[in-house]
Amino acid sequence: MSDNINQFFLSIAFSRGSKPYYFSCPTDEFKNGEYVIVETIRGTEVGVVVREPLPMSEYKSDLALKPIIKKADKNETARHYQNLNDAQEALAFCAKQIEYLKLDMHLISAEYTFDRDKIIFTYVADQRVDFRELLKILASQLRTRIELRQIGSRDKAKLVGGVGVCGLPLCCNSFLRDFDGISINRAKNQNLTLNIPKLTGQCSRLMCCLAYEDDYYKEANKKFPPIGQAIKLRGEKYFVNSFNVISEEIKLTNENDSIIVSLDEIKGKWKNPNEEE
Repeated sequence: MSDNINQFFLSIAFSRGSKPYYFSCPTDEFKNGEYVIVETIRGTEVGVVVREPLPMSEYKSDLALKPIIKKADKNETARHYQNLNDAQEALAFCAKQIEYLKLDMHLISAEYTFDRDKIIFTYVADQRVDFRELLKILASQLRTRIELRQIGSRDKAKLVGGVGVCGLPLCCNSFLRDFDGISINRAKNQNLTLNIPKLTGQCSRLMCCLAYEDDYYKEANKKFPPIGQAIKLRGEKYFVNSFNVISEEIKLTNENDSIIVSLDEIKGKWKNPNEEE
């Protein structure tokens, strides 16, 4: 008989906007917002349930799941909040030492494991940092294991948060769990003006939202002639200058004229390799 009979799995997050992780649990009596204690590769941690348990039969991955240790009781929850407060004090102390040692690194966050066996500092730096002296100072002051973890600019934006050009909270800080590969080709697919500052998010990288409609534009672009395609229309030869996927209008130009036509008007005027014979 399978060990998965009467077993469930649930999603646990460890900070706001962070990627959830799956853990197994023996019952379905866990509710959204409840704190639980789990064992992770970083040590014992407190996480919050972000999705109620589902039957193990719906778990589609081959990766083995670690079981949750227990629900956090009132004392453990209070200890968790105390750890959060102490981590902020440790963050301020570490920032002062970085300034004193004149290290070229920007501190982002600090987090204790639940058992306080370790504190993890995250930072951003353009180059490799020699923080051996910093480690000595932190270890003597905090009296626990110290981990200094360098993160990228996208991860920094995810942790810090902010408001995007759309006027809404950053996607990475609110719901986006993974960073898809964003290249300038996505902007080209959408016929956007390649103005890098306007296409750049607060992380100084191309905005993640360029990926949201990319599949639609890739498919829609197949209906249109390529830029530069020669088309004979109304007794004259034109060349495709640009087109608008949404309105399905195409701008045609030649030496003497410039006209806007609909996609239907030029059907049959050029060979579309994407259309079936």
